[in-house]
Amino acid sequence: MLDAFVDSDAGYAAPRFPAGALSIDMSLGRTQRSSSAAERPIVFILDEDAAAAETVRKASERAGWYFKALAFGRDLDGSANSAPSCLVLDASMKDFDSSLELLRRLAVERPTMPIVFVAHEADIGMAVQAMKAGALDFLLKPLREDELQSGIERAIDRSRRARQHEGEMLTLRSCLDTLTRREREVMTLVVSGRLNKQVADALGISEVTVKVHRGHAMRKMRARSFASLVSMASKLGLAAT
Repeated sequence: MLDAFVDSDAGYAAPRFPAGALSIDMSLGRTQRSSSAAERPIVFILDEDAAAAETVRKASERAGWYFKALAFGRDLDGSANSAPSCLVLDASMKDFDSSLELLRRLAVERPTMPIVFVAHEADIGMAVQAMKAGALDFLLKPLREDELQSGIERAIDRSRRARQHEGEMLTLRSCLDTLTRREREVMTLVVSGRLNKQVADALGISEVTVKVHRGHAMRKMRARSFASLVSMASKLGLAAT
């Protein structure tokens, strides 16, 4: 759990890390947030280096972002972040391999939260491993505030776009779930470029029935045009075999 966390209007208190832990508590420390505050970006940091954390705090405060210091805990908190976010992660938390393992986990578990890796040494091999593991950026200490802010801005922009894509995909999958089996079959075939007659022959139904199912599919998918339906199907990975 968090032994210490701070907001951008408070001073940094270095957290204490229980030995052997590899996951982090991602709680925002608030039970209620206004709708406008919910969209304010959040910059998390997992680093026992007080000087580095203070640089991140100042950069966050200047940019108007929330700042949260994290500590290792026994379980990764399951609460969903309600705003664009990024994590500044030190390469030497416990050791490099442990930090790399955590980076890989978070890249999968929190795909909408880009990670900026920071380290004391300019090690090409370390940087390559970090980027392959999912880090968006790799910065060296002592952190320069302008360079750090640029890196965090890129991460937050990536987070916004990832969250937007995730929301779009959730909506598309929800719409797809409303289709009947036959409507989905017809949709899959027509977006693959087959004519109504070809779809009718493939499914053993009439062309009129194909048109009806196609119309239902477009309405349920909320597609304003056939081109829009094709685009939706492409995003969902639907293709006729």
